[in-house]
Amino acid sequence: MLLAFAAACGSTLFPTCADVRVIAVDLAERGESRSTRNVWTIEEFGRDVAAVLEAESIETAVVAGRSLGGAVAVEVGRQLPDKVSQVVALDALHGLFPAQSAEQVEAMENLFRQDFEGGVRGLVEGGSPAGTDEALKDAYFEKMVAVRQPAGLHSIEGLVHWDMDAALSETKQPITVFAIRDLTDQEAIERYGDRIDIVLVDLGSHHFQVEAPEGTARLLAGVVGSK
Repeated sequence: MLLAFAAACGSTLFPTCADVRVIAVDLAERGESRSTRNVWTIEEFGRDVAAVLEAESIETAVVAGRSLGGAVAVEVGRQLPDKVSQVVALDALHGLFPAQSAEQVEAMENLFRQDFEGGVRGLVEGGSPAGTDEALKDAYFEKMVAVRQPAGLHSIEGLVHWDMDAALSETKQPITVFAIRDLTDQEAIERYGDRIDIVLVDLGSHHFQVEAPEGTARLLAGVVGSK
């Protein structure tokens, strides 16, 4: 999921603003989007979103993304420093660390190449705090594993190859991460707390935008409404 909030609205969520335009972008091979591309890096996903904002003549925007979309949102900020005023990540970034070694990258890629379903199941389990409803986890798994191939595999490879520290060093906008408390360890807070505003939330699992849509909207509104 990746959203761009352009300008600012007089509703119950945005009482202090005049107008907010929300642009929801389906990344390549997500949702209704289809692609014949050969490059599946996070940087390339960022260029896609940047192209949408340029095509829509957006002058300034807050860019928000969930999971992999959080990394993409950072790339959009990196590529459009004069258009993006802030980056928001929904349960993203806090589980990523600096560029991995060639051996680590190969091991992760081989895991998904050899058993994509098993790898996806591991992602779902890893993103589910204790007590998460099993039916919900099964539903998330079925949706995630249904991604068209080779896009699904290549997207994971792109994320594994992404150097977050390098991206953060070149992204000057404020970055807010709304992270599920039970999925965030102290190491992430200590490592990135001086660069990223990590806000711990209790809204469900890694897929909390599905489980708590109103709560998620309030989090986003709090950021966008302050611009």
